[in-house]
Amino acid sequence: MPPVTRELLAAYLDDALSDTETARVEQGLRQSDALRKQLAAMQQEQDRGEHSVGAIWRRERLTCLTREQIGSYLLGVLEPEVHDYVKFHLEMIACPFCQANLTDMQVQQAAAAPAVERRKRYFDSSAGLLRKDR
Repeated sequence: MPPVTRELLAAYLDDALSDTETARVEQGLRQSDALRKQLAAMQQEQDRGEHSVGAIWRRERLTCLTREQIGSYLLGVLEPEVHDYVKFHLEMIACPFCQANLTDMQVQQAAAAPAVERRKRYFDSSAGLLRKDR
């Protein structure tokens, strides 16, 4: 197993690792007192506050998508430039926060699909029965 680096620990603190990498870091932390001390020191550094533009950008997730943007992406109603950015952010950057929102919205969309289909069938079956002179 490759060693857990400082960069990997930093990504671990930012919740920016895949499930496999997270498990690997956590296994390393269970097995190594030195690694736990290094993680604690990094947490203290983070708590003191790093104020570089990059750190603020990552901490505040300034490039992350809103749920409205993700929903519009799922519906396919975004402007081409915005669609390209959303796709890039989700697929190339693979932002774990935005991917979690995307997965959540896909689950909600799948759960709502039967109700939407049923509503459409009701409408289609009763469309000829509605009177126009109301």
